[in-house]
Amino acid sequence: MTTHKRQENEENLMTMYRETRPREFFGEKSNTNHLAWSLLVILLALAAWLAVALATAENQRYALETRACQDHVFPTEIDTACLKQVKTREHWWQHVGHALVHFGAPAA
Repeated sequence: MTTHKRQENEENLMTMYRETRPREFFGEKSNTNHLAWSLLVILLALAAWLAVALATAENQRYALETRACQDHVFPTEIDTACLKQVKTREHWWQHVGHALVHFGAPAA
């Protein structure tokens, strides 16, 4: 009988504790899907990195095509320092747009 009464007292105490407890502590429960948001951030960072790499590659390709970085002393050679800093178009998105539109097209 005392065991039953003790369990009943414990249950009453626990229900009182549950009722006085705040419904949700800060950070205890989250309705945000962290995996999905993390994947989205990683994919956006990857897309930005690929866009920068594509713009750089297209800039250098176009500089080689237009002979913008031809060495002045040796006309058959290429100035590699020029290739690293040349700007063949005004904006980076022009390089990306041209590379995406003319993807895999042979040079005319």
